[in-house]
Amino acid sequence: MHLFYTPDIAPAHPQYFLNEEESKHAVRVLRLEVGSEVQLIDGKGGLYTAQIKDAHPKRTILQITNVITSYNKRDHYLHIAIAPTKNLDRLEWFLEKATEIGIDEISLIICQRSERKEAKTERLNKIITAAIKQSLKAFHPVLNEAVTFNKFLAQPFDGQKFIAHCEDSEKTSLSAEIEKQGKYLILIGPEGDFSPAEIDAALQSGYKAITLGDSRLRTETAALEACFEVNFLNR
Repeated sequence: MHLFYTPDIAPAHPQYFLNEEESKHAVRVLRLEVGSEVQLIDGKGGLYTAQIKDAHPKRTILQITNVITSYNKRDHYLHIAIAPTKNLDRLEWFLEKATEIGIDEISLIICQRSERKEAKTERLNKIITAAIKQSLKAFHPVLNEAVTFNKFLAQPFDGQKFIAHCEDSEKTSLSAEIEKQGKYLILIGPEGDFSPAEIDAALQSGYKAITLGDSRLRTETAALEACFEVNFLNR
């Protein structure tokens, strides 16, 4: 069944009008007709089943036939703050895979050793949207605009906080620290890793230093490994 992302849908309303872009895709590309069934996700947990009442290429009318709220809602919350990679394709890859696996929030942090100092979130959000449609996720992860590392540290977070780094110092594993069904924030640094000053600042702000294994991982690989581990440990 074909799936559409409809963040402006009203759960209590019996009908929904696809916008012009989605209507054109449904009618001209997918060749859907009156009576065809489709699914809609609102990014806030709603999964809708609908039937096409008017297959108009500019304003297709859908009749909502079933609504599931909080579809596949997870019992934990994962927020990963990652330094944008020099090659933006690698960050896009992470966003796609993390969304498919399960993540709630992503923040972009500009660190002392960051080779990329900015990243436009409009395109990155499109990557996330495509991934939730592909993997049938009803919740759309939040993507925050890039901020400096120090500014991010000053933001409050009500949960467990971790920093993954490669410095030769005392670290623990996520499996030894994770409290199940909790909220987690994990910092992942740039290609050159966090600076010693940044690591110290994070520790002073209540973050715990963690290791993600013996291998030296790329930024996007480390972030995805953290995503894997958190979801596995909450099974």
